[in-house]
Amino acid sequence: MAEYIRNAILNNPPIPVDIVLSPSWWYKHEGITFDEDFFFHPARRVEAERKMEQVLHKRWGRFGLGSDCDKDLPQVGAVHLAAGFLLSEMLGCRVEYKADAPPQVVPAEKEDLHLEPEDAFESNAFHRFLGLTDSLKAKYGYLVGDVNWSGVLNLALDLRGNNLFMDFFDRGDEVKGFFQKISQVVERFSVGVENQTGTSSISVNRTVRFFDKPIFLHSECSHTMISTEDYEKFLMQIDENWSEGHRPFGIHFCGKDPHRYAEVFARLPHLDFLDVGWGGDVKKLRQALPNTFLNIRLSPVEIVNQSEDEIRNAITRLVQDSGNPYLTGVCCINMDDHVTDEKITAILETVQQLRQSLDTQSGPL
Repeated sequence: MAEYIRNAILNNPPIPVDIVLSPSWWYKHEGITFDEDFFFHPARRVEAERKMEQVLHKRWGRFGLGSDCDKDLPQVGAVHLAAGFLLSEMLGCRVEYKADAPPQVVPAEKEDLHLEPEDAFESNAFHRFLGLTDSLKAKYGYLVGDVNWSGVLNLALDLRGNNLFMDFFDRGDEVKGFFQKISQVVERFSVGVENQTGTSSISVNRTVRFFDKPIFLHSECSHTMISTEDYEKFLMQIDENWSEGHRPFGIHFCGKDPHRYAEVFARLPHLDFLDVGWGGDVKKLRQALPNTFLNIRLSPVEIVNQSEDEIRNAITRLVQDSGNPYLTGVCCINMDDHVTDEKITAILETVQQLRQSLDTQSGPL
């Protein structure tokens, strides 16, 4: 019997799997629209999330999806979407809502790096969110779910635009202070939500719902745009602090080159969870991060043109590259209206078969 390292903090089943469908899929196939009310009207929040659960249960309930299809749950955020926008709006960006797309953040193009964290919590956007949560709690007596809180560099780019990269060279100390203030807003918001609902990051990646404790999952989508040296200089200290203060700590890296950060991520005090963007070298990451849960992200774009056999083969290869079913997950996020049910089924079936075929006897941590 094989023995596998396990992360006792996570205590997850072998190879958890999940999917997220894009707004275009929900709009085309189920008629769900993503206007402002979808995100902020209390009754609509509950109704929309239950409908999504019902749809998932009807199509893929045999794999465990849609298990809350018979419940009205006071979800404070869109936990079936990949939609990070609220903190950008709280910090001063304009947001446009569309029927068949996630909210679109319009960069603020700030002229400077000045930011007062308290202003975010005095904003109309935050008070509108408080109105939602107060209404839901008054009716149901409790709250669940969370809101995608994005990440420090993502938010900085929403605020400053591409000029931020010039600031790295011209205003290094100011950039560090700017990032620290953004991190204060992120931490206060996400911890505040978690204190009320018990989770902070399901809306960042639904895979985190399979773990015993809520993962603090920092979105680093835009880190593919910077060097590891810039990460170490400007941002690593934030991750170090969060990894010690908010365990289990995770990093969401949806770019194609997470392996470029393998060695530097390995120097963080703790990295319990890593989203591995499509194209990432899973073997290299596993070598550098033997105790980290690697959540393998399939490409929502390529899957449209892949055959079911190609999907199965890719999943099998990547899970084998990770080498540990207790420290490996699979997901595909933001599949659009062109993906077929059969291809989604291929993802879920393949993981189910891998669970059955792999020897998953646990070993010591």
